[in-house]
Amino acid sequence: MKPIVPADIQSYLDEHANEEVYIHLETTTGAYNAHHHDSMTVVAFIRNAKFRYSLGKITGFGPYRVGLKMEEGWTYAEGLTDFTIDEHNRLIMAGHLPDGKLAIALQISTEPFPS
Repeated sequence: MKPIVPADIQSYLDEHANEEVYIHLETTTGAYNAHHHDSMTVVAFIRNAKFRYSLGKITGFGPYRVGLKMEEGWTYAEGLTDFTIDEHNRLIMAGHLPDGKLAIALQISTEPFPS
């Protein structure tokens, strides 16, 4: 992964707008990192959610926010720092804490992600 280049992300988002895509979105204060609040662990995880967005947008100056506008609302991830577009043309974005631990991930693919 490399630091986010907003123009590269925006180009990918524009290219796949109005197509059926698969989303992987997760955020965690659990196993991946150490910013626990007392004994509370917070985790959100969704994989292979299939949907179509009409507008994709990256905002911020780092860490970044990526939003996907769907017919009935928005999906977004905030705190993104790094990305890659892999050999399967999947956009893989992650937000890493200064110590390198994962805090958030947003991935977009035209094919389902492996289980």
